Amino acid sequence: MRQPGEPSVEEILASIKQVIARDNRAAADERRPAAAPRTFDPADEAALAADDEVLDLGALPGVEPVPLIAEEAVSSMRESLAALATMAAPGAQPQIVRSGETSLEGLVRELLRPMLADWLDTNLPPMVERLVTAEIARIVGKKA
Repeated sequence: MRQPGEPSVEEILASIKQVIARDNRAAADERRPAAAPRTFDPADEAALAADDEVLDLGALPGVEPVPLIAEEAVSSMRESLAALATMAAPGAQPQIVRSGETSLEGLVRELLRPMLADWLDTNLPPMVERLVTAEIARIVGKKA
């Protein structure tokens, strides 16, 4: 039972999400390289004043574009999305071992796939909810 003054599970989850978001922002800020200070060149100003066209910021000399996401993060996201695409694709046909024979492993995989999907649909949500509730109770118990 919840005691008066104790936060609800929703409040605890919201605060956990805020802490994770704050930590992720701090980690991203640490990974992002600091931009080099820009120097003022009077020749650039004269050239810009004489030119009535739209200023193309990508064409300024001495200014290199800074990527918004670190290369490691981009690589990691690509790998995750490739794995997801592979899993979402229709299952591969069972491999043919010898003339007309299907491998036992492929046959078992095809037979178990629908049963496993049904079991996960039925049992995974309550299992995750139970484990999250137990973890929150453990965390709250330590802070009290």
